[in-house]
Amino acid sequence: MSVAFRRESDEEHLEPKFELPIPPGPNLVTPQGLALTRARVSEVEAALATASEEDQRTRLQRELRYWNTRAATAEIAPPPEEGEVGIGSVVTFRLNGQTRTLTIVGHDEADPAHDRIGYAAPLARALMGAMEGETVTFGGKVDALEIVTVA
Repeated sequence: MSVAFRRESDEEHLEPKFELPIPPGPNLVTPQGLALTRARVSEVEAALATASEEDQRTRLQRELRYWNTRAATAEIAPPPEEGEVGIGSVVTFRLNGQTRTLTIVGHDEADPAHDRIGYAAPLARALMGAMEGETVTFGGKVDALEIVTVA
């Protein structure tokens, strides 16, 4: 058999393992987001301490590196001015005749299913800096979003 058709081991054909991607830019968080990040570090450390399989340990070590980096780089976002949309704001707005309420949070605390969006999301970027009662451009439409309340 030709050498070209032999494989020394299966290891040389495995997909490479990459680090978990860290969002670009500053790691702005709410105080709750910082607490959640620290809690996640503790959870992963506890899971790693009891992990017995090598694959599981490798996955948990990679996850721990991610959460340790996020905890070390976390910056609590300054609170916005009264009535201004910013990180940590609960915003009620009107879009296409429908009213919706969202909370703007840091990347790692975002949970769109529970109306918590990261500050880098397009909708959050459109809302940030706006004041209660203003209308803002979104999706290329002028005055598409009307800010109803900001808390």
